[in-house]
Amino acid sequence: MKMKHSLTAFASLLFLLMAQVTQTAGAQLPDFTELAEKNAPSVVNISTKKSSKPGKQFHRPEQNKIPEIPEDSPLNELFEHFFGGVPDHGRVPDQFFNNEAMGSGFIISADGYVLTNHHVVSGADEIIVRLSDRREFTAKLIGSDKASDVALVRIDAESLPTVTIGKGKDLRVGEWVLAIGSPFGFDHSVTAGIVSAKGRSLPTENYVPYIQTDVAINPGNSGGPLFNLEGEVVGINSQIYSRTGGFMGVSFAIPIEVAMNVADQLRTKGKVTRGWLGVLIQDVTRSLAESFGMEQPHGALVAQVIPDSPAQKAGVQVGDIIVSYNDEVVKRSSSLPPMVGSSSVDILAKVVVLRHGEKMTLSVNIGELPDNQLASSPAAPGNAKDGAEGELLGLAVKDLNEEQRKKLGIADGGVIVSEVTASAAREAGIQVGQVIVMLQNHKIKNVVGFREQVKKLKRGKPVALLVQEKDGSRWLTLTIPE
Repeated sequence: MKMKHSLTAFASLLFLLMAQVTQTAGAQLPDFTELAEKNAPSVVNISTKKSSKPGKQFHRPEQNKIPEIPEDSPLNELFEHFFGGVPDHGRVPDQFFNNEAMGSGFIISADGYVLTNHHVVSGADEIIVRLSDRREFTAKLIGSDKASDVALVRIDAESLPTVTIGKGKDLRVGEWVLAIGSPFGFDHSVTAGIVSAKGRSLPTENYVPYIQTDVAINPGNSGGPLFNLEGEVVGINSQIYSRTGGFMGVSFAIPIEVAMNVADQLRTKGKVTRGWLGVLIQDVTRSLAESFGMEQPHGALVAQVIPDSPAQKAGVQVGDIIVSYNDEVVKRSSSLPPMVGSSSVDILAKVVVLRHGEKMTLSVNIGELPDNQLASSPAAPGNAKDGAEGELLGLAVKDLNEEQRKKLGIADGGVIVSEVTASAAREAGIQVGQVIVMLQNHKIKNVVGFREQVKKLKRGKPVALLVQEKDGSRWLTLTIPE
């Protein structure tokens, strides 16, 4: 009898403990209901119409055209059932087709200003904004900025519900966030997740330090807000990484500070201006860091200084490693463009560089980014052809002739690679036709000077070379075999 009571007491205690654990685990999960209910009215659905001629829009190469089908062919019934009839191969109609696209946005002012993505409204002939109360407005495009993928539109309405603007920079990795948008046209769909990373740089986007999340984002979510648990907008949902076209757990949002800066400029000036240093940069790899005498890789390595740019006037040199900009640490090369781009034009910026192992502080008068300078990083290295074994670096060089200098835009100095003779050089990305202009921070004037510098190199150590070609300059490293 005592054993039975003991078992009953133990079971009761175990049940209470399990209930407490479940309750504690449940209490740790956020409740999004109030946040979603409060902010849904300030989120809008955006649809656009673009006119295009079908003859231009849907032109197929000759080999891909559907063949003529005889009238008595059974395929006629198939086309009639699925496509409404056999395609007309003769005449291309003159009328325009309306192509419709859909996205999201959110209201940032009670008098009708709405933020969304540039790619949502780009090229639109008509922009329709639908509110949560089902009212529809034809919006006016105030301005759009492709570089940041931000657009500002306005509807003719008053006393509208607005979002609360937060700070994307205050987000912490692992923090809960929530998105509201119109995936596949399903208005005001709510999805949640966590911040996966901050300050992400995408291959084609140099001026946005993206917030990476695992919030489910799909076509139609673009331009919608990303909220923190305080109900503040911290970003604009913009892109996903996907191999299938659908959501795969990796999505990116534009920090709200970047978006609001762009919106303010579009509203006041009608265009966006960005700060400009005038350098081409690349990441400092581990081997480059070792060749420059750095304990660990960090900063942005200058591969080219644009003539007559703010950087050149301030004394920035090829081979400098920019480690700080206005007292903000530059961890990677991708960190620098957003810092400079968000700077005001004609202000003095403090740039700290590492030159020959010593830190130097330069004062740069920031210029305005020209339209043709949106890219800030040199191209990635390619592959070279195989060759036989050669000299110490595994390559042969020659002095440049006048025709080569004119073609490559090199006034003086440098040696051109005439042959790649060893695997180490090939693996480093050195190619025939490239011009070596610097070796270990020493300028190369000619073949004689090049050979003198090569003699000073140590085997088994990484060597940094600055090479120049048609597309610009970049630093490469190769290790001399022992």
